[in-house]
Amino acid sequence: MENAIQTVLIYALPVLFAITIHEAAHGYVARHFGDNTAYMLGRVTLNPIKHIDPIGTIAMPLLLYFATSGAFLFGYAKPVPVNFGHLRHPRRDSILVALAGPASNFVQALMWAIVFTVLVSMGVDERFFLEMAKAGVLVNLVMWAFNLFPLPPLDGGRVVTGLLPPRAAWTFSRIEPYGFFIVLGLVVAGVVGTVWLRPLISWGYSVLGLLLTPLNALLS
Repeated sequence: MENAIQTVLIYALPVLFAITIHEAAHGYVARHFGDNTAYMLGRVTLNPIKHIDPIGTIAMPLLLYFATSGAFLFGYAKPVPVNFGHLRHPRRDSILVALAGPASNFVQALMWAIVFTVLVSMGVDERFFLEMAKAGVLVNLVMWAFNLFPLPPLDGGRVVTGLLPPRAAWTFSRIEPYGFFIVLGLVVAGVVGTVWLRPLISWGYSVLGLLLTPLNALLS
């Protein structure tokens, strides 16, 4: 139990930043391209309370963590409302709005990786801070990869919808009401983790390693 509580504390801040900035990024980019829906509802903000879903963000992940001893986690934040009809170029801009969230997570993964690299170079050996930085990288890479899964209502599904011809896009978008349950089923079956998450996260770590090469050279 002590280890579980420590793990929750290590992951709490990275997760809070990851979901808050992810959702705010959607709203900010939507506003930039002409849709003020999220802004009017106060969702273009870094206040995490505006983005937290009591069930999906807190209760479900904690329950799954303790029930499976950390082997399986799943959760979600309150989705940012976007009226795609208000966007100046709906098809193009909807893709950019969808990509904003995952892109923000990849940038955060890079920032946490920089923090970890600097801490190590400074000789900091406090496990809590080092583990939090590593958790920040992992959490954000998982959110980045998972949200790019090409099935609505995930961001990757919205990207696919924006890229398809209008008739095909309309047909594909009809999956959305059932998409959450389909994705959850694929997660439980291990398909998402094996086929999608692991390869993409591995590639993400490789890219971060390349991006950190100049910093590592500077600090060595």
